[in-house]
Amino acid sequence: MNAYPIVFDVERPTVMSRAHVFLRLLLVILLSCVIGADGGLGLIYLGVPIAASIFIGRLGGERYVAQSGGRMSRWLAIVVGLLAYFAFLTDDLPSDDTSDRLLIESSGSPTVTSALMRLVRAIPSALVLGLLIIFSAIVGSVIALSILMLGRCPKGCWRFQLGVVRWEARFLGYLASVVEPYPPFSFDTRSAH
Repeated sequence: MNAYPIVFDVERPTVMSRAHVFLRLLLVILLSCVIGADGGLGLIYLGVPIAASIFIGRLGGERYVAQSGGRMSRWLAIVVGLLAYFAFLTDDLPSDDTSDRLLIESSGSPTVTSALMRLVRAIPSALVLGLLIIFSAIVGSVIALSILMLGRCPKGCWRFQLGVVRWEARFLGYLASVVEPYPPFSFDTRSAH
């Protein structure tokens, strides 16, 4: 049984493509030039709760969670899929076939105010996540070299990256107001009980 209503999982590939290492590098360079050095994470941090508050204002909290929450969950699955790709968890870019990696049990009845207040409430998690992302970039460099030399990702590095992407998924779901509980400070999504 899962303690948190957002679960992200992906199977560890036995072999990873060297070509995708170069594709990731090219995409990171392009995104950095177009969006900025943070790859747009700041825009996502601000944009997701603002978009959620607009939808909540139009539909009301319960209808948002029931109707638009599903739409928002699909967008979050794409974003989390891209994060997983850039973290070297998979060589698959997000598609309809990979949308089952992120499972969200929508809950709550958010208001416009509560959606916008999540920007403030999420600061502690955002700070820790920011540090984890810095370490994740370093681990990603190790993974890239390992894939280029050996064709695979070291298990410990892969698990660390999986934990970071899980944290990001829970964080983004909370910011989108599709779940009520605050995201745990944890790499795992299983129950701690």
